[in-house]
Amino acid sequence: MERDTNVQMSGLQLSPDQVAAAAEIIGRIVDNIDTVIIGKRKLVELVLLTLVSGGHVLIEDVPGVGKTSLVHALARSIDCGFKRIQFTPDIMPSDVTGFSVYNQKTGEFEFRPGSVMSNIILADEINRASAKTQSSMLEAMEERQVTVDAETYELREPFMVLATQNPIESFGTYPLPEAQIDRFFVKITLGYPLFEEEAKVVTMSGRAKSLQAVAGAEDVVNLQQLATRVTVHPMLVKYIVELVTATRNHPDLTLGSSPRGGIVIYKMSRAYALMKNRNYVLPDDIKYLAPYILAHRVMLTHDAKISRKSPGDVVKSILNTVLVPVELEDAG
Repeated sequence: MERDTNVQMSGLQLSPDQVAAAAEIIGRIVDNIDTVIIGKRKLVELVLLTLVSGGHVLIEDVPGVGKTSLVHALARSIDCGFKRIQFTPDIMPSDVTGFSVYNQKTGEFEFRPGSVMSNIILADEINRASAKTQSSMLEAMEERQVTVDAETYELREPFMVLATQNPIESFGTYPLPEAQIDRFFVKITLGYPLFEEEAKVVTMSGRAKSLQAVAGAEDVVNLQQLATRVTVHPMLVKYIVELVTATRNHPDLTLGSSPRGGIVIYKMSRAYALMKNRNYVLPDDIKYLAPYILAHRVMLTHDAKISRKSPGDVVKSILNTVLVPVELEDAG
């Protein structure tokens, strides 16, 4: 990360035209999705920023609030591969990653790709599958590859997993392994729409199927590359680490964020700055994104749960106590 920061500060910054073009593409995709996912623009932006950052999204909510529709709308807005994996208790890891089949004619084993071999993956109701099957996604999510029978197969770029799950207390669900939860860049909840918004949702049911692509796979890969050139001041890198460290020392938490939490904030703040038509990150970018990124990576103490505190509340309290760097050199 230090080397990356030094490269940025040495003059390899994005030009205003590059930033403006990137912001226009991001805005175009968000606007397209916004026509069918009513009243959730900030969450739509967050999902797209995760894609630009090269990450994955976990969407947890009750049935029927538009989780699957959001994923379909994103996939249709981008002209690239899309597959849906319906996670059920009887689904096997080989259904996800693929398997080898013996061909009697050739006398050789042939690889049959699993559902994860695509660009945009909808892992529908992921917490209804067993822990063994859930864990079959780990290598794909982290390393962009799958290994079957000692053979490694690279996944397509861009690659993103959007997993939906019902609340853990729901009947017939299995908690996700902590290692897998940590691999999701953000965890979001859509929630119920407002009255006026719900009236529009009722009349627009099924409209997501008519969405047309407004960008392609090449556009997304280009956005990902441009985001890596957005400047992050060394003082902001230190601020990110201080926020993550604070989660490990907070009295209301038994488990703080892993270093991956800081890496995700670093990556997503650059994508957020790009969306805001800037080639540099501001402290407010980090403060805005941190609750979405850190809340699902921490565990509350028993007393905090009794006090009805939420992980998001604790993260916000940390943001209010960790000093924000104010004297930054001009990064523009």
